[in-house]
Parts: sequence; C-alpha cells; structure tokens
Amino acid sequence: MSTLRFNALKETLNRQPIEVNEPKRRSEIFGKNVFNKHAMRQHLTKQAYKSVIDAMENGTKISREVADHISTGMKEWSIQNGATHYTHWFQPLTGGTAEKHDAFFELEMDGEVIEKFGGGQLVQQEPDASSFPNGGIRNTFEARGYTAWDPTSPAFIMGTTLCIPTVFIAYTGEALDNKTPLLRSLQVVDQAATDVCKYFDKNVSKVIATLGWEQEYFLIDAALADSRPDLQLAGRTLLGHSSAKGQQLDDHYFGSIPSRVLNYMRDMETECMLLGIPVKTRHNEVAPNQFELAPIFEEANLAVDHNSLLMDVMRKVASRHNFKVLFHEKPFAGVNGSGKHNNWSLATNTGVNLLSPGSTPMKNLQFLTFFVNTIKAVHDNEELIRATIASASNDHRLGANEAPPAIISVFIGSQLTKVLDELEKVTDGKLSPEEKTDLKLNVVGKIPEVILDNTDRNRTSPFAFTGNKFELRAVGSTANCANPMTVLNAIVAQQLIEFKSEVDALIKDKKLKKDEAIFNVLREYIKQSKKIRFEGDGYGEAWEKEAKKRGLSNNKTTPTALKAKVSKKTIKLFEDLNIMSKIETESRYEIEVEEYAMRIQIEGRILGDIARNHVIPTAVKYQNRLIENVVGLKEIYGKEFKKVAKEQMILIEEISEHIEKINKGITEMTEARKKANNAKSAEDTAAQYCDKVKPYFDVIRYSCDKLELLVDNELWPLTKYRELLFTR
Repeated sequence: MSTLRFNALKETLNRQPIEVNEPKRRSEIFGKNVFNKHAMRQHLTKQAYKSVIDAMENGTKISREVADHISTGMKEWSIQNGATHYTHWFQPLTGGTAEKHDAFFELEMDGEVIEKFGGGQLVQQEPDASSFPNGGIRNTFEARGYTAWDPTSPAFIMGTTLCIPTVFIAYTGEALDNKTPLLRSLQVVDQAATDVCKYFDKNVSKVIATLGWEQEYFLIDAALADSRPDLQLAGRTLLGHSSAKGQQLDDHYFGSIPSRVLNYMRDMETECMLLGIPVKTRHNEVAPNQFELAPIFEEANLAVDHNSLLMDVMRKVASRHNFKVLFHEKPFAGVNGSGKHNNWSLATNTGVNLLSPGSTPMKNLQFLTFFVNTIKAVHDNEELIRATIASASNDHRLGANEAPPAIISVFIGSQLTKVLDELEKVTDGKLSPEEKTDLKLNVVGKIPEVILDNTDRNRTSPFAFTGNKFELRAVGSTANCANPMTVLNAIVAQQLIEFKSEVDALIKDKKLKKDEAIFNVLREYIKQSKKIRFEGDGYGEAWEKEAKKRGLSNNKTTPTALKAKVSKKTIKLFEDLNIMSKIETESRYEIEVEEYAMRIQIEGRILGDIARNHVIPTAVKYQNRLIENVVGLKEIYGKEFKKVAKEQMILIEEISEHIEKINKGITEMTEARKKANNAKSAEDTAAQYCDKVKPYFDVIRYSCDKLELLVDNELWPLTKYRELLFTR
C-alpha cells in the first residue's frame, strides 16, 4: 500500500499543465450549446417561438401541436451542433442529476432509417422511478415515474446529447425531485411580492426571485485521491494527522493560482460559457488546494439548474486535467471546509431590485417593506431554515472556525440597525406631520447613504444582508440549491401575504393612509423579529448562551434539525401555498433521515476497513522492526540493553496501546451500528447513528493519527495531509 502512495506522489510530481484552447472573447461562445432565444428564433416558427416565450414568462401551457413544431426545430438545431441522442435531464432526491439517453435514430416499418424526435418525446417521458428515493410515496408495483419538460430552463447540448431540463413526478402525481417544489415556490413568491409591489408601482406585473451562488471546492490530484479509500468512497478523509503547515499563514487565500489549476479553471469556464453558465469570478480560497467560483446572478430556477450542471461539468473537466474535485463540506480536518453561499433577492419586471434602496423616500419605503418582511420570515421560520441546510456532511462544517454556526441569525450591519431602531419608535396609528417629515427626510430618505457604508464585516452570520441581497451562507457545498431556495421563497411569500392583509385592514378599518399603515405594520414586525438580529461574533459559548436567552434554536445535528421539516407548522405552510402536500413533505423527511444514517454507516465501514486492514498491519510491521532492533541491542549490550533501547521499547508499548484502542473502538462501533440498524424507524436509526455510532469515529481516528506520527514514513500506506494539500 505504501508503494501505491509513493507511486501516486511520483505521478503527481511529474504532471504538466494540460494545454487549453480558450476563446479570445467569451461573448462569442456564450450559450452556443444552448437552445436559447437566439437559437429558437432561427429554428422555430413565429407561433412556436411565441408559445415558448409565453410559457417562460407567463407560465402558459404549450399545446401538443405546437410542441411538435418545437421538437422539430430543437432536433435540427441539436443535430447541427453534433448531438446524436436526447435525454430528459432531471434532479431526483439523490442531490445529483439523472439522465437516460435515447438516440434520435429510428427504424421505420419499411426498413427506412430516420432521425426522429416528436412533441410527445419532448414534453414527457416515463423513466423507471423504482430505484430513486421516494420516501414511501409509491408502491413497488408502481415503478413508473414521469419527466415533464420545463420550458423555463432552456435545453442544452452536453457532449453529443441534447439535455432537456424536466420535472420528475411519481406515477401517483407527487413530486420526486427538487425542481417541482422550487417552481411552485417561485410562482407563489411572484404573486405575493407583485401584490405588495402595487402599493408602490402599479406597473409591476411580475416579480422573480434571483440567485447568485458561490461554489467552493477542493482540487486534489487524481492519483493522490485514488490512493485514499476514504476519499474514493466517502469524499472526505476519515483519518489523517494535520500537516505542520496548514492555513495558518493565510498565504493561499487570493494568492497566485497554481498553473495546473488555472488551466483547469480556464477549460472548465470555457465549457460553462458554451452551456450559458455565466461564471465570472475565480480565486484561491483559505485552505490549501481550495478554490471558489461564482457566476452573475440569474433567475432562481435557471441558477439552480446551472449549479447542478456546473458540478457535473467540473467533475468531467477535472478528469481531463488529472484532478479530482472534492465538493464535501469538510474533506480535511483542521482546515476550512466548503460552502455554497446562496445570494437571494427579488426583482420586478420593471427592472427594480426590491432589496436595493432607491433615490426617493417612496422607493426606500418599498425597500424597507421587503427588507423587514424577509427578516420577519426568517425569524418566524429559523428552525426550518436550519433544516434546509442540514446534512451529514454539512454537520462537520457548521460551527467550525470558518463557517456559520447552527444557530440561525440575521446580520444587517450597525447602520441599518439604527434605521430599524428609529422605525421602531413610530407612533401607533396616524402619524403627525412632523413625524412624517422626519421619517422621510432623516430616516427613510438617508438609506442609500447608509447602504454605501454598510459593508459586510461579519463572516459568521448564517443569513446576512450584503447591500442589495440576502446571503444564506450556511448552505453546504454539496447541496442542491433548490431546497433552501424553495423554503426561502415560501416563507417570504407567506410573510408578504400576511403583511398585505394587515396593511389592507389598517387602511380599511382604521382609515389610515397607505404609508401610515405600512409604517405601523413594519414597526410591529421590527419589534417581533428583533431577537433574530445579531451583529456580534457567531462562535463560542457566549453566543450560544445569548441565543438560548433569546429563544433561538440550536439544532447542532442533522437528525435533530430535520424534525422541523415535518412540524405541523411546516406542513401547513407548504399545503397552504400549494408547494408540497403533506405526503410530499413527509417523504422528503424520510429520505433525508435515511440518507443521513446510510452515509454514517458507509463512513463507519470505511473507517473500520482502513484502520484494521491498512493502519494496524502497518503499525505491527513497524513494531516488529523495533522489536528486532531491541533484540539486536540485547545481544550486543546484554543486561544493559534497556538503557540504549529505552525509546524503542516506549514506542513498542505506545503502538500496542493505540492498536488496542483502535480494535476496541471498531468492535464497539460495529455493535452500535447493529443496534442502530434494528431501530424501529428511520428517524430512530438516524438518531442512533448520530449519537451512538458517530462518536467512535473520533476515538478510532485519534489513535490512527497518533500512529501516523509514530510509524516510519516509508511504511505508512495512506497519502498524508501535507501531500494531499501541498503537492501541486
């Protein structure tokens, strides 16, 4: 095994950067492999083009007859661009993407060969749903599922395959994917936000949620990654002693990008341009061999699709460059993990960002309306937000020295805090002329100046306002953005519906003017949501004590956090807004607790295998060398050998102690796994894996890592942290 390690190191050190052909102007190739508006104008009839645009912008249905015209144009375009197959590309509840390829090639009854792709094949297909997670929604004999075309996200060519973004539903009609609830939530927040916007601008007829994600990741040479069974199977290192040098010097962050990595990035970004993914930013992250890329903001549904597609592209391009991409939230202990910051906002069809202040008091009142309602929505649903970012992998990151804590709070900056404090003092009921003037001139009117100086200095807040958007920082790097975005859209929509109802009631019943009614309602929301706002350091016991005093939840583990997903409050929220039925909500909970338990189970098996079949045999081999050395010294020095062999004998004893602890830990962990597997429910199984199985990981790892320091480097079989993180 040590031979594999050293061969991998030799192979890595001999790598040369792969040459990349990069276009001079990215604008020349952007969207070339996308069936976008430009391609549709060239290949569709006017009626077909109009139908697609209406479906994209207004949600109107496309008739089967028009679908036939669209499919013909889409087929001709894709074949011209090298496609031989097509697939319905969807996002099942595995967290990844799925596809089944069919050739355009068809054989007619008379033996004639044609390329065929009809409207029926475009609009709907029937993949087998039997092996995808369903959370008990369907019976075994109801194996069919349906994929249905989502025209709001354009088709694209990946390699030689036309990929058609679709939703995925069960034979019985329930959603089996991440996209369907997201699309429903986008419709709901559109309607709710549009209704509120009409207080300020009657011309607003549509509001879209926008998303800009930031993708953090590690790049490890493929040979080094393949030499580690834990990286291969779990995506993270389950053992390994920290390198003497890690990220202490902050010399990697924003540093010069290594040439092999830069060529990978250039190649990957070119692929993104062809697929219409508007990636813009790239840089070194804090940890060694950690990097980040970020795109320009897009409509949320398209942004979610692009992030899922990007992760596939990154893996494929990495293979060309002899790299392995690690998306795990915490692949290496002792250095920063990876997140996927979700920057969310709302924009109108009139071109206004609703979370950006304007040039007039009226525009700023609109900003405050959406700003305060979002904070109130987070306050009222903080446990649900925590649940949306919960996973076995993200548990390792949350609360670590670089990531937000498991306690959800909102950071808005000291200047905006002062603004809300002023609004909290607004008179109940009708406002005096002096108060109206003071509000407009000295509070609301000065918000743009406040924002200019409201730079985001707090990196520990899970949910922060960053100038013209809210940033949900706690999302893990492996996550599908659809889950947190669905929840955020839903809770804000519900809050805006309640807000409009309260404002309308004050106008009708209390005879208040519109501005007075809005100020009155916002004042109450500011008071009610005050405890969620936090401007301090989110780490440590002090904040935990303060959060407990405020009544904020602190669900540190996934099994505990996920319970909020099936609370009566959550089920009612999704049912009232027609985003998910009770069955759909409960099935997702079942899937997630099952996945949590399976991931811990897999990691436990991997750790036991590596510890017993790699670490212990290596330690015994080195121990035998030491014993031979002691025996030789005894032959030379006789009774005096204990003086000259003192250190070797101490090492022999230390190795034996660690071997004993490892074996004991593995045996007890295995027994705990057996008990967990026999638990009465998936929920109980997940809880036992969390509380009874997972603690053994640290016990076993501790002794393995100590042995790494004791055993001869030439014998150690596993590629070490210093090699994984610093070999380039």
